[in-house]
Amino acid sequence: MKKSLGAKVLAFPAPVWVVGTYGKDSQPNIMTASWAGICCSKPPCIYVSLREATHSYHSIMARKAFTVSIPSANHVKEADFAGIASGKDTDKFAKLGLTSIKSELVDAPYVNEFPVVIECKLVNTVPLGLHTMFVGEIVDVKADESVLLENGKPSIGSVNPFLYDTGQMKYWSIGQELSNAFEKEGKF
Repeated sequence: MKKSLGAKVLAFPAPVWVVGTYGKDSQPNIMTASWAGICCSKPPCIYVSLREATHSYHSIMARKAFTVSIPSANHVKEADFAGIASGKDTDKFAKLGLTSIKSELVDAPYVNEFPVVIECKLVNTVPLGLHTMFVGEIVDVKADESVLLENGKPSIGSVNPFLYDTGQMKYWSIGQELSNAFEKEGKF
């Protein structure tokens, strides 16, 4: 029998994405967000949900753009710090020894050291309560050549992203491949 846990944010796993924005002074900033995901195929869109209290919230509202840099597991400490420190009083790129790259397509920076970057223009904001969901239309995805397969798509094994456990407040690595998805016939 299942035990009721009440209304809690226990939908897991959650991605660990590092959102890039420019502040009022054009200072590049990053923050880690896990309230995030894919929300549309055509046009391709993702979302990140942020609290109004964050520096990044106001930067996205002002610049109408953001990036998502996907860190590999060897950058777990940097991603964690980017989600704790405030861009209002900390230059996170300098503090973490990361390189800010100005997107040529949207008004936002991304993290050069992280293997995959998604560049988005803001197309919708949805106030939900404590968080506002920012929907970004993907204008480009950039990936290090070292993580690309022969088909030109990133390999999750090579990217080596990690996940956030909302219940235990811990980071987890991704395990082994289980099977192909969307096969026409399954064997039961």
